Order: sequence, then C-alpha cells, then structure tokens
Amino acid sequence: MRLLRLLSLFQARRDWTASQLAERLAVTTRTIRKDVDRLRRLGYPVDARPGVAGGYRLGTGGRLPPLLLDDDEAVAVAVGLRTAAGGSVTGIAETSVRALAKVQQLLPERLRRRVEAFQGYALSAPPLQGATTDPTVLTTVATACRDHERLRFDYESHDGEVTRRDVEPYRLVHDRRRWYLLAWDTARNDWRTFRADRVTPLTPGGPRFTPRPLPPDDEIATGVARRLNTATWRYRARVVVHAPADYVRQRLPAATEIHPLGPNRCEFTPGSDHPQMLALNLGLLDADFTVIDGPELTEALTVLADRYRRACTPDKEDIT
Repeated sequence: MRLLRLLSLFQARRDWTASQLAERLAVTTRTIRKDVDRLRRLGYPVDARPGVAGGYRLGTGGRLPPLLLDDDEAVAVAVGLRTAAGGSVTGIAETSVRALAKVQQLLPERLRRRVEAFQGYALSAPPLQGATTDPTVLTTVATACRDHERLRFDYESHDGEVTRRDVEPYRLVHDRRRWYLLAWDTARNDWRTFRADRVTPLTPGGPRFTPRPLPPDDEIATGVARRLNTATWRYRARVVVHAPADYVRQRLPAATEIHPLGPNRCEFTPGSDHPQMLALNLGLLDADFTVIDGPELTEALTVLADRYRRACTPDKEDIT
C-alpha cells in the first residue's frame, strides 16, 4: 500500500526530495530509498537527482501506474468516457470507446448497473460546431501548469495574426466546449486568457517559476467566463433592466457582471458579435429595459420591433 501512495505522490507533483516523501509517508529517508528501488524493480522509472537540492521524480516510459478508485470515482470515470465522444478534444471519441470497454470489464456488477442506467436514459445533444483542441497541446499545457514551468508558444489571434508568447501557466478552464489557458504574460506583465486550440507550444519550454497567489478554483473559472463574455464581443451596449438583479442574473445564459440600481432596477453591459442576436437575447429577459448606450443595438431593436409589429397586422394578400 505504501508503494501505491508513493506512486500517487510522484504523479501529483514532479519533483520531491527524500525528506519531503519521508514526511508525507511517515517513514525514514532510508525507507524511501528502499521503496524507490522496489519501484524500479517493478518497472517504474524513478529518476534521482544528486546534490543538496536533489530528489526524485517519476520518469517517462515503463509501466502505467495502477489507479485506486472508490465506487463513485469508478462510475464517474466510466460516465465521463461515455460522454467524451461529443467533447471538444480532437480524436477523443475512438480512444474513449476503447478505454470504456476496458473500464467496464473491470467494474463489479453493482457499479456496471449504475453506468448502464445512465447510458440508457441520458441523451446527448448533437455536437456543436467549433474548433477542437489537440490532446497533446492540452497535456503539454497541463504539465507546465503542474510543474510550474514557463510555457513558450505561438498564438494565433481571431484575425489570424500570430505572436510569440512567454507565460507562466496556471490553469486550464473549460467553457462552452472550448479550452482556455489562464496565464501570466511575462512580456505584458499581466494576466491573459488564451484559447488552447490557437496555441502551438514551442520547445524547449521556459525555466521554473514561483507561483503567484491565486483565488480558489471556482472563482478562477467564474472570472475566466466573465472575461470571455466581454473580450470577444464586437458590439456592446449599456442597458438598464427594470427588474431585480437576481432575476436578470438567473435568466442570462452565462456569467455576466450585473450592478443593482435598487430593488427593481439593475444595469449591465451585454454584448454579441451581432447586434440582432443581442436584441433577441434581451427580449428573452421578459422584462422592460432601456438602452443607455449602444447605437447598433438601438437600430437592431427598431428593425426587430417593426418586423414584429408587421407580423401582428398582416396584409390582406398574406391572409388569402
């Protein structure tokens, strides 16, 4: 059991000193050296680094370390593989089917029934159109995040311009079927969010870095979603809605910052690539609103209102 815990530590972090491992496992450094030798005899490549700052890391190659999963984790893995075919990672469908067949073969009967119940009654919506991400890019970025290593890559913007970036990577965030990298851009000295499908990693990567303080992961994901809602808009508007802020927040499809102006009024700055779509989305709020600033939205609302008004008063030739 201690060897399995040691393998788990090696997978959780790249570098460990003997004293750190000994403290985690409540054993001596001599025992750690013996356990490392046992892992090597079993086929696991554990690399040693000499010197005062030396230690151990799990090398590449060798055998795949075993996984210890409880019942809920095993079901989650099987269900995740089942739904991965409609995911946003290039070429994942066929690989997921092969992995699912292996996992289901090992599941006890009670867990297999839980997975089959999900498969029998859960439906997948048709896959959305959009760019998918090479799994190699995702693993490269995730490894750099885990090991606190700077990442160098070419980045293609929405208009096709390619720039070279050097960043401190921190988190991968999945939002609306796309993957995004949250990183500290060393050249711009600020936080940036990058679409992973537009990232082309370069080798070698950069040096190790000391991680900066971060908020909790749920706040990171919410913040990234909020920035994405505003960063890619071609058209924006300032709108006052004559309804409580909580009511408006619940009816919006994505995270948006809303400023209460009183018990029954609030303000926010919605946006869209098309003012017509923005006008339609505001209509779905089912509340009165006033456009404070946004000429494109005002024009789109005028056209839409005229069209709806004509629909309510059809010409005679349309009826016959």
